Amino acid sequence: MSLPEIADPPEIADLPKIVSVDDHVVEPAHVWQRWLPERLRDRGPRVERHGLGDLKFVGGTRYEYTLDDDAPPCDIWFYEDQMYPHKRHVAAVGFDRDDMTLSAITYDEMRPGCYEPKARVEDMEMNWVDASLSFPTFPRFCGQAFLEADDRELAMACVLAYNDWMVEEWCGDSDGRLVPLCLIPLWDADAAAAEVRRNVARGVRAVCFSEIPPHLGLPSIHSGHWDPFFVACAETGTVVCMHIGSSSKMPATSPDAPPAVQATLSFGNAMSSLTDFLFSGVLVRFPTLKLAYSEGQIGWIPYILERADDVWLEHRAWGGVRGIVPEPPSTYYYRQVFGCFFRDRHGIESLEKVGVDNTTFETDYPHTDSTWPHTKQVAEDLMAGLTDDVVYKLLRGNAIRMLELDLD
Repeated sequence: MSLPEIADPPEIADLPKIVSVDDHVVEPAHVWQRWLPERLRDRGPRVERHGLGDLKFVGGTRYEYTLDDDAPPCDIWFYEDQMYPHKRHVAAVGFDRDDMTLSAITYDEMRPGCYEPKARVEDMEMNWVDASLSFPTFPRFCGQAFLEADDRELAMACVLAYNDWMVEEWCGDSDGRLVPLCLIPLWDADAAAAEVRRNVARGVRAVCFSEIPPHLGLPSIHSGHWDPFFVACAETGTVVCMHIGSSSKMPATSPDAPPAVQATLSFGNAMSSLTDFLFSGVLVRFPTLKLAYSEGQIGWIPYILERADDVWLEHRAWGGVRGIVPEPPSTYYYRQVFGCFFRDRHGIESLEKVGVDNTTFETDYPHTDSTWPHTKQVAEDLMAGLTDDVVYKLLRGNAIRMLELDLD
């Protein structure tokens, strides 16, 4: 299947080039076969092409499907006893809007920028993007596939292999255009801290984490379990990046609601996670720890901060936080937390409360939400009327500061 031609977006020469803090990489088929130790490769993740039938979204990050030789071909990851098919709506750029369907797709049908670093940089150039931070696809947004695996030795090796590929191959020859975002072994906080430090030594300043760890069967941020990981991130300037869906569960109303309901409510996990952190004491105990909420949008933030401060003021005695959070919770948000948006007019209108220093921008390449290849025009329309210094902060300055990038 050939992809349609993409018209060049209009030139907006005076708009600062964008640093996108939330894009996605579709891992090429060779990642674990090349980067795992040789003795583990026959058991590591691999891609096979099969016909895929009855593909259906059933909520959270779960799908139902069957293998069917008479069905359209699909490139599928196989790992242990699980299958992870590639889906068109996840590698959607280049297709017409009505063709961004939940259906099987192969690498041959994807735009090469989904999985090939040089092609990605070319697509970034077309889209007025200077640098890009990309979340995983097959491992899911914080590496849940490896958390759910039975063989912990193999899973740990897969995490290390992903990070080696991310740093050395995906980002290695991009002259800083592709910014590394690494995984941790979610099942071991001490090993997670060690992996943060290993990657910091080679220039990494961002790591994936779950927005709500108990949804994955893991201890909460209130338990103290994650303190070694938080210490490592705070001491090294590593940003804890939490993408919507990184808890493998999304807000929903009922099993029979259409996926559009869940897509509309997706910001709810970021909202819940931020509230959790504001009352956990984590940001109090680790004042240099940085959190980033990816693809959560920003329009909801002013009310949550208002409500959290009101609860702290009126209810802290019985609410269990009097001795944990000494200042209004919004204090810690403005000091340590970054939001992220791409289409949020209400958020822009509320920017004074959201925080001009707490807001970053994204393109969500190559998902259906992506503004590619017209992100320049989208950004110009959204930010019309804002001062030049604020536009600079939103489109690149805050991201450069957050990720400690050497771009300006």
